[in-house]
Amino acid sequence: MSTTQEHDQGKSPQAIRADIEQTREELGDTVEALAAKTDIKAQAKNRITQVKQTAQHRKDEFASRAREATPDSASAGAEQIVSTVKNRPLPFTAVAAFAAGVLVGWLLGRG
Repeated sequence: MSTTQEHDQGKSPQAIRADIEQTREELGDTVEALAAKTDIKAQAKNRITQVKQTAQHRKDEFASRAREATPDSASAGAEQIVSTVKNRPLPFTAVAAFAAGVLVGWLLGRG
């Protein structure tokens, strides 16, 4: 007899069942870990998610720093321009159309 068998003979059937159950759980965990490592598609999705989260975090950090570095007067001026354009879009549309026409004419003249 091996040492393990001799050791197991001294245990009660309940203790042996508990050992078997623990071994099954550990084996199940090992199988799950191996399956996760071999699932390339899931790993790729996880990596993409991580990259997206990192990019979003960096974007938020950059935007926060930009807001901190922008003087209040510049922010207020930009908000005022946006408000003016929203309230009276026709003059700005006309200017944009004229500028686009000039640009197209210049490009066609070069070609």
